[in-house]
Amino acid sequence: MYIIAVLGNFTVLFIVKREPSLHEPMYYFLCMLAVTDLVLSTSILPKTLSIFWFNSTEIDFSACLTQMYFIHCFLVMESGIFVAMALDRYVAICHPLRHSTILRNSVLAKIGVAVVLRGGILILPSFLLASQWPYCRTNIIPHTHCEHMAVMKLACADTHVSSYYSLFVLFFVTGLDVFFITVSYIQILRAIFSLPTKDARLKTFGTCGSHLCAILAFYIPALFSFLTYRFGHNVPLHFHILIANVYLLVPPMINPIIYGVRTKQIRDRLLQLITHKGTTFFFCCSGAQTMFRADLGSELVLGPLS
Repeated sequence: MYIIAVLGNFTVLFIVKREPSLHEPMYYFLCMLAVTDLVLSTSILPKTLSIFWFNSTEIDFSACLTQMYFIHCFLVMESGIFVAMALDRYVAICHPLRHSTILRNSVLAKIGVAVVLRGGILILPSFLLASQWPYCRTNIIPHTHCEHMAVMKLACADTHVSSYYSLFVLFFVTGLDVFFITVSYIQILRAIFSLPTKDARLKTFGTCGSHLCAILAFYIPALFSFLTYRFGHNVPLHFHILIANVYLLVPPMINPIIYGVRTKQIRDRLLQLITHKGTTFFFCCSGAQTMFRADLGSELVLGPLS
């Protein structure tokens, strides 16, 4: 799953960068989503695999807090990106003639900065509170990563403030974002049903299909994990751990598949890259360059997107 997530999201970034016709708001937001998914999956997977493969069960306290901050910060960012993508679909369908003037590059930059700042600022209080607690009960986290609720239960201090704040962030972020996405799609559906022919309605709605699939894949397991961890006291621990890993691993894996399969421009460009023999691809990962030739393209791109 991690390999598919990394290859899939890097492929999306590579195709959008190489193809000038994809330098549009929708694909810029898609690139932001790909970067967020890469950070989310990379925040937990290498350490999780080291636990199972090498029995490396220790993590430094500062590293644990950093991992916790990155996970929750980028989850909030991803939710904000879905709102931005819903805004792009709303403008493209309801105000198509003004799309390029409304979503100018300067506006896109402001939206991107707002998404990043919101994620960083909202999660910062939880991070600061967790860094100040005394931990004297145990130093064993019953989890594969430093999840906020798992860390909070180890503190021998009053954690009600952090608990209430995390609930506020959960319902504020999720509730507000889902509200804006719902309002956008209500307007989109009204515009679609006003179209004269059934084919036009289906074709227009088809442009939103990828976004809707990605939204459901992100919000449903995430909300289920948060709510069962907080209120599902009779749910077995191993089920909590499984769901917590699912909502951090499955969306980064399936998002590039969804957009690669359902977005015609990305699919066509990908097929051109695969069938163009002799082209050399360069990827730079962790400071090291690796070369792949197009005749080995099945190893590079067909796996995550076929």
